[in-house]
Amino acid sequence: MTVTSTKQPGAAVVVDLERETVITGRVVDDAGQSVGGASVRLLDDDQEFAAELIASATGDFRFFAAPGTWTVRALSPAGRGDVTVAPSGAGVHEVDVKVA
Repeated sequence: MTVTSTKQPGAAVVVDLERETVITGRVVDDAGQSVGGASVRLLDDDQEFAAELIASATGDFRFFAAPGTWTVRALSPAGRGDVTVAPSGAGVHEVDVKVA
């Protein structure tokens, strides 16, 4: 399956979901409201830094990663939050990162 995504600003991205592992989601506060502009980091199983981006104005983020165990960490003025995700293969793996 191939999808085209324009959820984040910039040019459209074509993703082959039969080959790519995508970790995507949204940064939210305690009330479930989007937290835009948060720094979002991807850490590997040893908690080593792998990637970082700034969440969109609506709190959305997207990483391309290999199968394995990953920590997604969000840092913002609203607080900090972590979530662990363990994609076992290709496809989209959605997580919300709650900051407090």
